[in-house]
Amino acid sequence: MAEIEAVARKWGDSIAVILPHDVVKAEKIRVDDQVHITVKKGYDLSSFFGKWKTKKTAQELKDESRKGWE
Repeated sequence: MAEIEAVARKWGDSIAVILPHDVVKAEKIRVDDQVHITVKKGYDLSSFFGKWKTKKTAQELKDESRKGWE
C-alpha cells in the first residue's frame, strides 16, 4: 500500500489526481483496475500566521506548538 501527496487538477468538469509512475509500477496497477483511495485535504498554515495578530513571532509560535511532539 502506498501513501502519496498529490495536487488535484481540473479535468473537464471534474477534478483529477494523477498517480505517480513509481506507485503505479510498485502496486502493479493497470488500466481498469479498481483502486481504493482515501481523501484527506491538507492545509497550508503559512497564510494563517500573516492574518493572526500576536506579539510572538511565527517561529516562536511554531516552536511552542512542537513542544508536545518530542
